[in-house]
Amino acid sequence: MGELIVWIIQQIGYVGLVVLILAIVILPAAIRILPAWERAIVLRLGKFNRVTGPGPIILIPYVDRAIRVDTRIFTMDVPRQEMMTRDNVPVTVDAIVLFRVIEPRFAVLNIENYIRTTSLIAQTTLRSTIGQVELDELLAQRDKVNQRLQSVIDEQTEPFGVKVSTVEVRDVSLPDTMKRAMAAQAESERERRAKVINALGEFEAAEKLTQAAALIGREPAALQLRFLQSVREIASERATMTILPVPLDLLTPFLDMARRRMDSSGETAPPSG
Repeated sequence: MGELIVWIIQQIGYVGLVVLILAIVILPAAIRILPAWERAIVLRLGKFNRVTGPGPIILIPYVDRAIRVDTRIFTMDVPRQEMMTRDNVPVTVDAIVLFRVIEPRFAVLNIENYIRTTSLIAQTTLRSTIGQVELDELLAQRDKVNQRLQSVIDEQTEPFGVKVSTVEVRDVSLPDTMKRAMAAQAESERERRAKVINALGEFEAAEKLTQAAALIGREPAALQLRFLQSVREIASERATMTILPVPLDLLTPFLDMARRRMDSSGETAPPSG
């Protein structure tokens, strides 16, 4: 080892050895390489100097300090929380938040920990927003609730350079008593709709029968045709006994004849003594 050092000194001299040692010590601290998704906030003597990256960056050793910031999208889970809706229904809700850093300078200089701060803001905003909506709106109009959450959280994280792109309410859990009540309500609604449909069907049938009766009243021959059609339908069925209704129109001539005979017999009868 000593012979190697002596040989290096003989080749480059003492000045060259000092330069070599400084290069080995300083170069790793002076050159950094950042991937495509990172930016570096360079502080020179504690003061903001510049935002740089990606790729190789050059620093002044022991003078400059580089703080790396990841600009990729973060996926954060909002812990499950129990809360009350506007109509005083207890629910348990959790969500996810997608966000990214769009201003690395603000994310470093304006806030200590932007990830933790975003998480706390998301939790408090979720609780306050759910408390302002009713249960039906939360279940049926979840997109509007998600949009409101995204708008409120993004407005609060903007000062420290964080852009909230998506907020999704992932699961809404209801108490068992509320689930049973909702099931009973849904069953009652289905029964109501069935009764309404049945009533509409009966109304339409009665309306058609009324129109048919009016038509038969104007055209008596239509009644005879309907009677013959009914006889044909009954004859096609396999039955041991068939009872055919006789329209009164068929008996009318016989009734008129009997009435005339009774009238004529009454006129010719001799007066009683």
